[in-house]
Amino acid sequence: MDKIRVLLVDDHMVVRIGLRALIDAEPDMEVVGDADNGAAGVEAARALRPDVVVMDISMPEMDGLEATRRIRQECPDVQVLILTVHAQEKYLFPVLKAGAAGYVLKSTVDTELLDAIRTVAGGGAFLYPSATRLLLEDYVAQINSGANADEYESLSEREREVLKLIALGYTAAQIGEKLVLSPKTVETYRVRIMEKLNLSSRPDLVQYALKRGLLSEYT
Repeated sequence: MDKIRVLLVDDHMVVRIGLRALIDAEPDMEVVGDADNGAAGVEAARALRPDVVVMDISMPEMDGLEATRRIRQECPDVQVLILTVHAQEKYLFPVLKAGAAGYVLKSTVDTELLDAIRTVAGGGAFLYPSATRLLLEDYVAQINSGANADEYESLSEREREVLKLIALGYTAAQIGEKLVLSPKTVETYRVRIMEKLNLSSRPDLVQYALKRGLLSEYT
């Protein structure tokens, strides 16, 4: 089984050492590199192409939000998981808008980080209820202001199926099994869907599916 390849980006060496020990102890994942600031993290992501970047927010030279935006633009297959000390909603929204696939509070690293890495590596989003609510409120505000015109009708039937399953939290492999597709083909559908709907992240897909009522039969 291929291991999940993780890049650590944090300006505190002690934190990086602790995270490396935690992650490398798992049989299904390994740390392939680390960086002590956001700019170095972007360079490392370009060179190493990890599956997941575990990213701190407050760092010198380039903060974690800007580094996340650049990594998502230049390496769209690389998922970013943010580490933060802030649980308040006003701090979480910029993280998700930057394109991160989720976030973990530093106070819960020992209990939640490994599950979060597996979730985002598999194509899911690792979000707390407060963040989900914030995303929905923002999406409603955008709809009310006339933003994000609905392009749902441009999706094929298969694209709609994939969209719904992604929003329900299925990984690319699980969707492939359900629809008899390869994970790579599922990923191609995901990219195409996001382009057609003018969305930039997986949390955006969840928002969109909820707004369209695509998940009403499951809630």
